[in-house]
Amino acid sequence: MSGTDVHGTVADGFEQVREAFAATVAEQDGQVGAQLTAYAHGRQVVDLWAGDEVSGDTLTGVYSATKGAATLVTALLVQEGVLGLDEPVARRWPEFAAAGKDTITLRDVLTHRSGVIGVDGGLSAAELADDAVIAGRLAAQRPYWRPGSAYGYGGFVTFALVNEVIRRTTGRSLQLVYEERIRAPYELDLYLGLPEAEEGRFRPIQWWQATPEQETAFWANVPGPHSILGIGYGLNSTPPLDQVAFVNTREVRANGQASAGGVGSARGLAGLYAAAVWGLGGRPPLLKPDVIAEFAQLHSIGADLVRGDQGNYAVGFQAKGLRYPFLSANAFGHDGSAGAEAFADPLSGIAFGYTRRRYGFGWSYPEHDRLTAAVHRAVTS
Repeated sequence: MSGTDVHGTVADGFEQVREAFAATVAEQDGQVGAQLTAYAHGRQVVDLWAGDEVSGDTLTGVYSATKGAATLVTALLVQEGVLGLDEPVARRWPEFAAAGKDTITLRDVLTHRSGVIGVDGGLSAAELADDAVIAGRLAAQRPYWRPGSAYGYGGFVTFALVNEVIRRTTGRSLQLVYEERIRAPYELDLYLGLPEAEEGRFRPIQWWQATPEQETAFWANVPGPHSILGIGYGLNSTPPLDQVAFVNTREVRANGQASAGGVGSARGLAGLYAAAVWGLGGRPPLLKPDVIAEFAQLHSIGADLVRGDQGNYAVGFQAKGLRYPFLSANAFGHDGSAGAEAFADPLSGIAFGYTRRRYGFGWSYPEHDRLTAAVHRAVTS
């Protein structure tokens, strides 16, 4: 059996998705373990995988695709009136008011407009494994720009802030709410806190493959550790954060750090968005249409101070209708830096999940365009 062999099933009419996935695997010479799952109006229509040590139920680190699950928890609590998007964070968490943060709202945090993307001197890898520790460090930090004046991606810390608001409001962590209200009832293979019993299914993330010359040229152009980008990605700590080692660390997986510590499969990612909009396994949708519309609405567009032109955010979610113009304007989801991608398009009925075990060189994933387009064509044709 070759690493380029494609396994799994597609529904009638979705053969082109299998072909697109097979082409992607072949281009990668079978060296990138990958999974692809898609739903159409709540029905699973694609479930594929390929690569060494990868099966349909293999789990791996999904990095910032974790933010989709964390945002869904937040949306559920907003829907129930437990949280208010326009309430100042400091109303629930008084210590957060320090250093000019008293007017920052939950909406500001979720749309990356708070200016709170890290701390002076950096957060160590051990600190970044624990949302409560991150929140404690962020409470005293002055924002890196005037809140509301611009937006910039808080890759490793945004949902530590959200988690602290949830904990102060409900007495329970975001991870516990997710497990009890979302993951367990909908039987999702996407964890914010991987149980020890599931460790045997986990496969670590690997760095990209590149020539020494490519590596040298790439790192020579990376901004300094104390730049806005460096702070946003944890490069201002000593030593700078090793992103690959991050989710390959048991402590990170066990805690389920809410910004980037999730562990799951393509089935889990696609199932999350199917559950949110259409329901799953006979259970009803998690969110009402008006709440979906609120959280899918564009808020932060144009140049991202951290990610440049890779930004564009709704509330907590990325605006996928801007990323993939063939999707509807209210498509929403979140990718991850190692190549995970996941979203829902309420209009066309797509719930999409993709994982891969190896970083793309320069954080580039052109297969996302091919695979999402193939799924969209199959669903809408």
